[in-house]
Amino acid sequence: MPRAGLTAERLTRAGAEMADEVGFDQVTVSALARRFDVKVASLYSHVENSRDLKTRIALLALEEMADRASDALAGRSGKDALAALAGVYRDYARQHPGRYAAAQLRLDPETAAASAGMRHAQLTRAVLRGYDLTGPDQTHAVRLLGSVFHGYVSLELGGGFDHSAPDTQQTWTRILDALDALLRNWPDQRTET
Repeated sequence: MPRAGLTAERLTRAGAEMADEVGFDQVTVSALARRFDVKVASLYSHVENSRDLKTRIALLALEEMADRASDALAGRSGKDALAALAGVYRDYARQHPGRYAAAQLRLDPETAAASAGMRHAQLTRAVLRGYDLTGPDQTHAVRLLGSVFHGYVSLELGGGFDHSAPDTQQTWTRILDALDALLRNWPDQRTET
């Protein structure tokens, strides 16, 4: 019989909090059982295993970020929308580093298709419509933005910029300026040889 008060949702949220505190890689069913002061077996009626728990945390993080991005983009376009979207990812990673790491978890195709990951792509494409990018160019730009946002945030969270000037906010602003300029002047597709 399931222990009173324990649900998959409660365990997922507790796992997400744990990820932010100690790191996503440290989240296991055993660690969560210790946090609730219960036997590991009592959690298996709610989550299958540590992979299932981590997948649930990843889905939660993707949903939270998509909700924030949707709110941030409302009524914005062009560079303003680009900066808002970028800011959501950076701010979320700073506030919830473990959840942000969870959002990078590779999901199986069926789970990924049903996740908020698709909303992230749609929101990014909405930003890119303000730059008149369509088709393959839009896909290339989605990948570019994801790479830049994630790369910068990961390096910043990892302390990669701690001991150098200028200030990381100045760099972030310059990166967004450069991305805006690139997107406004997207190179013409060249004929492949």
